[in-house]
Amino acid sequence: MFLDFWAKTSGTWINVLTVCLGTVLGLLLSNRLPKPMQRVITQGLGLITLFIGFSMAGDLTRANAGVVDGVILGLLTLVSGGLMGEWWGLEEKLAGLGDWLKHRFKGQGRFTEGFVAASLLFCVGPLALIGSLDNGLRGENTLLVLKATMDGLASIALTSTYGIGVGFSALTLLVYQGGISLAAGTLTQFLPDPETSPIVLLVTGVGGLMILGIGLNLLEVSKIRVASFLPAPFVAPLLYQIAFLLSS
Repeated sequence: MFLDFWAKTSGTWINVLTVCLGTVLGLLLSNRLPKPMQRVITQGLGLITLFIGFSMAGDLTRANAGVVDGVILGLLTLVSGGLMGEWWGLEEKLAGLGDWLKHRFKGQGRFTEGFVAASLLFCVGPLALIGSLDNGLRGENTLLVLKATMDGLASIALTSTYGIGVGFSALTLLVYQGGISLAAGTLTQFLPDPETSPIVLLVTGVGGLMILGIGLNLLEVSKIRVASFLPAPFVAPLLYQIAFLLSS
């Protein structure tokens, strides 16, 4: 039973390990690097995050539902999900969890900000979803190992700015990716082909817009309430079906 559990969740555990190691390295570097260098590292991560977000958001141009343009559908999805997130107070709940962890483990400085930013960055996006499904269904962890490498490097940059709160995002990763991997057998029955499905393209595009928001926050260009948009990828399939039926 343990071997089966490990086969389905190995990628998540590796991801958790790289985030923890990246946090440790980030803490060591933050004590040795001057503030301007720490800021440059975070800005570099922010720019790469913007690039990834733009690349993913481009899928909206191929997510048309009949005559409804994919970009318009992405806007409706993002706004609908955002309103739901605001109604449920997701931004405050995630920040509250960060504050509780900060108090519980006597964190310092920008603990909560780092926890929230890292949790969102590491969990938003198709690689977390598709990689977890692949790990859970076939025991193949290649995608998650790739993601783990990127998250580990990002953890170094984030920790140098926000501190140890970044490391606690590993708990969010463990619950999110591990849960998807263990539930993969059930979820796959409802998922279409990710290569051609406009629904998957819509979810990916909306996820890309959310990642753009994370990048803007890292660069301190604005303060996007990214956590409030978390319901958006989940309402995307329903809105797509409604738009398709209305336009056919």
